[in-house]
Amino acid sequence: MSNIHKKRSLPPLAALPAFEAAARHQSFSRAAEELHLTHGAISRAVAQIEERMGVDLFVRRNRRVWLTAAGERLLKATGSALDVLDRAVEDIHRHAGTSPILTVSCEPSLAMRWLMPRLGAFREANPDLNIDLRLAGGPVDLLADGCDVAIRRADYGISDDYITTRLWAEYAGPVCDPDCWENILARDVSNARWLHSRTRPDAWDDWKRASGLNVTPVSEQYFDHFFFALQAAVNRLGTAIGPLPLVYDDLAAGRLIAPLGMVPTGCDYVLITLDPPKRDPRIAMFFDWLIDMAQGMESAVQPK
Repeated sequence: MSNIHKKRSLPPLAALPAFEAAARHQSFSRAAEELHLTHGAISRAVAQIEERMGVDLFVRRNRRVWLTAAGERLLKATGSALDVLDRAVEDIHRHAGTSPILTVSCEPSLAMRWLMPRLGAFREANPDLNIDLRLAGGPVDLLADGCDVAIRRADYGISDDYITTRLWAEYAGPVCDPDCWENILARDVSNARWLHSRTRPDAWDDWKRASGLNVTPVSEQYFDHFFFALQAAVNRLGTAIGPLPLVYDDLAAGRLIAPLGMVPTGCDYVLITLDPPKRDPRIAMFFDWLIDMAQGMESAVQPK
């Protein structure tokens, strides 16, 4: 007999994640915290399953819960089923190489000062692939965030679950308006107002250690974000530590100079992916383009 029209005797599927979390933690409260639901929502979800199945899944006593034998069996099956679904979704996400959209997570300063000005050229060269740019920094969860790749400054521990592919080394040094250097600072960085960022507060100290120069400023000013400190340097408000590639366009256009040259910071920019970039043609295309765009940046690190 055909099973095509067989009716499945399944519990309410929408309630299963709540049950699985409650069963795993042996606590409705902890399940509610994990799933960002209320204790009552977890309790109702479990009650729906128990009503449909006609058995108790938990023993409830003195505000504590324990799994029954039936609950243990359902937990094992539910956990396995959710794991299979999770792997299937991840596999689909990894191999959706025919999608016309590549979702890229990028650090805000890098995106605004280097990547975005170049995306028009990417689109002209690759009209069939659109970049969906998300601005974010620090640790990334590609699957949870719905991103295909992430570009990060590798200054934190990146999970071993990801593939990290080096893009370029970071160089940094003091940057300022060319007229300020000649006419106001008298070619002495200690005469400058040093511009700091609260998101990278050790930039000047790191540069001093790397360059071997022990100098101090006449004054200092702090900004909430690195982007603002660099823009302040462009606007002649002082001298900032400018890392490549964030100041590359300003150096090329003459808006800023790096009078003392630049030194390697010891940090690399990396592309973070679920699989090696060459496995997905969209990611391979984007990766190759990034490398092409970065060619020649090292020429900006020489003293002016």
